[in-house]
Formats: sequence, C-alpha cells, structure tokens
Amino acid sequence: MALEPYQSNAAEERSRQSAAVRGYILFTFAIALGLTLAWHLRMVLELVYVSALFAVVLMPMVQNIMRLRIGKWSPSRSVAVVALVLSVFLSLSLFLIFALPPTVHEIQRFAADLPHRIPSIIARLKHLPLADRFGVGAIAAKSEDAVASTAQYLLANAALWLARIFDLFTAFILCIYFMLEGEFVYFYFLSFFSPDSRERLAKTLVVAELRMSRWFIGQVALMVILGVSSTLVFAILHVRYFFLLGVLMGLFNIIPVLGGIFTIILSAGVAATDSWTKMAAVLIFYLIYVQFENGFLVPRIMRNRVHLMGLAVLVALLAGSSLAGVVGALVSVPTAAVIAVILDEYFIQKDAAEAARATAETAQANDHRPI
Repeated sequence: MALEPYQSNAAEERSRQSAAVRGYILFTFAIALGLTLAWHLRMVLELVYVSALFAVVLMPMVQNIMRLRIGKWSPSRSVAVVALVLSVFLSLSLFLIFALPPTVHEIQRFAADLPHRIPSIIARLKHLPLADRFGVGAIAAKSEDAVASTAQYLLANAALWLARIFDLFTAFILCIYFMLEGEFVYFYFLSFFSPDSRERLAKTLVVAELRMSRWFIGQVALMVILGVSSTLVFAILHVRYFFLLGVLMGLFNIIPVLGGIFTIILSAGVAATDSWTKMAAVLIFYLIYVQFENGFLVPRIMRNRVHLMGLAVLVALLAGSSLAGVVGALVSVPTAAVIAVILDEYFIQKDAAEAARATAETAQANDHRPI
C-alpha cells in the first residue's frame, strides 16, 4: 500500500513523456508537411509575397489620399485605392502613348540592323591588338548564331512569356486586394502575439512600412533621373536608338547593379556599331553618372531613407537573384529593409550600436580633418 502513490506518479510521468514524444513527432511531421506543401506552392507564395510587399509600399499613398477633404467628405479606403489604381493606369497610358511608339519603332530598326552590323563590329575588333588570342572569330560565329536563333527562342517560349504576363496581372489583382483587406490580415496576424509584445511589433512594422515606401519613391526618382539623362546624352552623341536605350536604362535601374551593367553593355555595344569614339563617350558618361549617383543622389534619396549600407544591398541582391531570379532581385532591397528593422529592434544591442555609431562618426571626422 505504501508503494501505490509512487507507482501512480511513475505511471503519470510515463504517460506525460509518451504524450510529449507523440507531440514532438506530430510537430515534426507537420513541419515537414508544411515545407513540402510550401515547396510545391512556391510560385504561388512568390506571387503572394511580391503582391503583399508592393501593397505595403503603396499603402502610405492610399492613406494620403484618404486624408484629403472636400468640405466634410473624405474618401474611403475603397475610393482611395480606386483613385490610386486609376492614377497608375493614367501614368501607364501616357507612357504607352508617348514612349511606346518610338520605342517599338527603334526595336524594329534594331532587330533589322543588328545582323548586318555584327560583321562590321567583328571586323573592327580584329584590328585590335591581341585580337587573335581572344578568339574574335569564334565569338563572331557564336554571335551570329545567337542572333539567328533569337526569334526561334522567342517563338518557342511564347507560352512561357504569356504565363509571365498572366502572373503579372494576377500579382496586380492580389496587390489591390491586399490594399483593400490587408489591414484585417495585419490585425489578425498581430492577434497571435501577447498584448505586451503586440504593441512593440506593431511599431516595428510601421517603421518597416515607412522605409519600404521611401525605398519605392527613391527608386522611382533614380529611374526617372537615369532614364532622362541617358536619353539626352545619347541624343547629343547621336547614338542609334537613343530613345530605346534611354528607356531601357531607366526601367532596368530598378534592378540594382545588374540592371545598370546590362543596359550599359547594350548601350556601349550599340554605340560601337558607329565608332569606338561613341562607345568611349557612352562609357565615360556612365562612369561619371555612377559617381554622381553614388556620391550625391543615393545618399540623399536612398540611404537616408532606407538606412541600408551598400554591402547589405549587394548581399540582398545576390541572395534575391539566386532564390527567385529577376523577381527576387526586384524585391531584395525592400525585404532587406524589413529584416534590418526587425534585427535593429529585437536583436541588436543598443549599447553596442551606440558605440559603433560613435566610432563611425569619429572616423568620419578624422577623414575630414585638415592635414
């Protein structure tokens, strides 16, 4: 009789241990099932993430529209979203009306002239020193084959391009729904946290939203500046297809680093079809612009708005492009901004951050100290 309480406690302990083991097994199985499902739905999750991200970026504009007052009337959220969508459509329509016809015309000219101009470029390259060692003849043959197979590639992958266009349309619709109903999803997400941590998380997410919105405004400003300046300079230099090249320079600037590299190589190649002098002038212009952008525009437009170091932007770009290609590179900077805000709030030790900031200010002061 004296051993009965001990046996009962031992049986209860074994029961609790068995329940805990079963719980761990079910939890592991649920995690594995969730990861498998996420892998199969990765394209859908990518669309949802990109749509939600741009909805967060555009929400401050919706809120600014909602603050407008006409007498005693102020627009509701639905009216503000419709007004924003209509303004986007109006901007795109103006772009298509004024910029698309000359762009399409120059694309047709470029496609018609390129097969005839490649041999002349290769002939010029053969006169350069050490041209034989670089295999210019083999490069010429490969270039001609690539140009000849481009049309076949585009035709064979027409279904893939149509699917991408459908994905863009789907992402646009999802973005509208996130702007209309995202607030309910946001508060539902916050309800999973305790009241004490909920307020801190809400403030952190507000800061992240503000930084992403500033990134979008700054990125659009940089795209416009590069596109307009490139078009003007290429027109002054009488570079062929200057309007097309300027539009591409502005549009591809939304992809950090890689977009600029691709467009300047294309522009320099087109300029080289006329003369090496034009190619050199295009490269010099881009080098001067890069210095001006990194030294003047980015610190005032982007860095003070997004608070991201250049190294963080480069790492985010490499990770995003490796995970999701062009789409990953597109959303890499705002995603890095969100991660930086969360790390700053929950993981970075404030005393260490203040010491690092003081060290950086001291080093900057020493750099500017007269000798």
